[in-house]
Amino acid sequence: MSAATRAEYCVIACAEAWRHAGEILASPMGPVPSVGARLARHTFAPDLLLTDGEAMLVGMDGTIEGWLPYRQHLALVTGGRRHVMMGASQIDRFGNQNISCIGAWARPRRQLLGVRGAPVNTLNNPTSYWIPRHSRRVFVERVDMVCGVGYDGAARNPLSARFHRIPRVVSDLGVFDFATPDHSMRLVSLHRGVTVEEIRQATGFELTVPDDVPCTREPTREELRLIREVIDPQGIREREVPDRVAEVPGPAAEGGGR
Repeated sequence: MSAATRAEYCVIACAEAWRHAGEILASPMGPVPSVGARLARHTFAPDLLLTDGEAMLVGMDGTIEGWLPYRQHLALVTGGRRHVMMGASQIDRFGNQNISCIGAWARPRRQLLGVRGAPVNTLNNPTSYWIPRHSRRVFVERVDMVCGVGYDGAARNPLSARFHRIPRVVSDLGVFDFATPDHSMRLVSLHRGVTVEEIRQATGFELTVPDDVPCTREPTREELRLIREVIDPQGIREREVPDRVAEVPGPAAEGGGR
């Protein structure tokens, strides 16, 4: 079996967001997170509930397993029984997310999706993020508009944000969390072939970087088989994250990275 591609490392990183999750609703947004959630369900998180993005509960291959009415979906969201992995047009050092507009809100340079359900998600259930193109345009010092609430905003409103949690951010370069004293973003792992310097150059703020940064976990042979033959045989993941040098070990592959 050929070596794992960059997209497949991203799938593994997304799947790990639901490890030990128990019986909750996984809401992945985007091809790579969707493949990751289905892989997690089939391997180490069998109790996950998966949806088709509308009103049905589905199995790993999309087979309909049940009905999820909108009322029940909202009950899971507001009751903290869901872990959603959203996208972000911008994200800053404290995990504030923007999907609404670029530029001043009163006169934006670009109009995007709008705030949508981001505030409810971030204040009521675990919310992770998937960034398929890691760049300074996305990882910014300060978002133009707060849609998903970050740790600094949650700290200002502790009562309304008592269920706030951002477990991880996954990009096409690495994995990040907020396990620092001030809840600012920290580099957790590098995808194979990526260096710390590459991530620093692509990030618009100062990251917390440990002395030793490991490589993102490599997919097992069985996981690669499931990804390639069962979950995503059309290879949609590779169109979202085109392969670069994922199969070539870089400095971070041995746990160094600096």
